[in-house]
Amino acid sequence: MRAPRSAAALTALLLGLSGSGALSACGSGTGTAPLAGVDGLEVPTPSPDPDDFVAEVDNPWLPLVVGSSAVYEPGTGVLGADVAQLLVSVEEGPQVAGVATTAVRRTTTGSEGTVPPDPEAGGETVDYYAQDAAGNVWWFGREGEWLAGEDGAEAGVAMLATPRVGDGYREALAAGIDVRAQVLSLDEEATTPAGTFGGLVLVEVRDTAADRVERRAYAEGLGLVAVETVSGTPDVRLGLVQVDEPQSGS
Repeated sequence: MRAPRSAAALTALLLGLSGSGALSACGSGTGTAPLAGVDGLEVPTPSPDPDDFVAEVDNPWLPLVVGSSAVYEPGTGVLGADVAQLLVSVEEGPQVAGVATTAVRRTTTGSEGTVPPDPEAGGETVDYYAQDAAGNVWWFGREGEWLAGEDGAEAGVAMLATPRVGDGYREALAAGIDVRAQVLSLDEEATTPAGTFGGLVLVEVRDTAADRVERRAYAEGLGLVAVETVSGTPDVRLGLVQVDEPQSGS
């Protein structure tokens, strides 16, 4: 079944944690991702040109609509039994390296509706993204950790405009951070509390600094629906529960 469409399609990207149901690559095994750019892109890029970027992030595999939000259901890994939900919201972001960004806020809430004081869970993180004119979505940094253009940090690709099996690229490159991705499949299927999704883009992401690998499944017109740890820790799984459209006037 194809992923359901939403006029306010939201994605919660780069959660760094988990999926529901096994995500296996259909027709492609894990290999060493080529990193010398994709479709002529310089990935990562040391000096993004603001004129190359557009105001909205509407990549079909990673749409970020300001005012949208989503709920994900965690497993029982590092988040712990006290965590009830992972909440994700899309907001207007600041300029990073001269580029206007869209912010994605991720908040883990406990059973009492509070943010648990678990440093592994992250409590709350805010990531910054921007889309170039060709439709590729770039990761420009994380609040309080790294920003493209500062201290040698470079923006990487969060989602390609046209993913193809075998495409490899860096998502981020900064001091102590080297995150690499490779497209494994274009016809994955995953079941989450929100339903069963087909025709998914499956991306394997390797955090070389943490020696950790996860797989992320993206639905067309919706975004990230499931994440699953393949190796390393923390081993946390997460699946989409619901997506909320922007309120009128947002």
